[in-house]
Amino acid sequence: MTSDDVAQLIREFLKIMSVTVEGIDVIKNDGREEFRVRTPDSHLLIGSRGAHLFALNHLLKRMAAKRGGEAEFSVDINGYQEAARANLLQTAKIMGERARSFKTSVELSPMSSYERMLVHSFFQGARDLATESVGEGERRRVVIKYTGEL
Repeated sequence: MTSDDVAQLIREFLKIMSVTVEGIDVIKNDGREEFRVRTPDSHLLIGSRGAHLFALNHLLKRMAAKRGGEAEFSVDINGYQEAARANLLQTAKIMGERARSFKTSVELSPMSSYERMLVHSFFQGARDLATESVGEGERRRVVIKYTGEL
């Protein structure tokens, strides 16, 4: 499927949901396409902690696959995912500094596998900090450990 085909699929799906679409911007990032939808009805599409947006992405990828398209794209609503990603990395940075200053381990709140992957990647180059995922299921979270190596 082309970018235009995916954008049309998104428009059709949201029209069925009676959601107003002001525009769709396509951003290419590392071989993936991100479709940023601008809408005044974002509350319907994002949901609590992005749950509706996660489901929307899943449904649209399945629909694209049924139409013979590849599923290497994501949909963001009014920049929600971008802001959530930036907020998560800012929190991780602050907690990493806390681990360094107190020379101890710091446990973050439970998060999704994608969010944990972002935190692990963020600290990948840090010599004095290491990360580890602990817990089970929805309670799985990242622990930032001070290793003392410089």
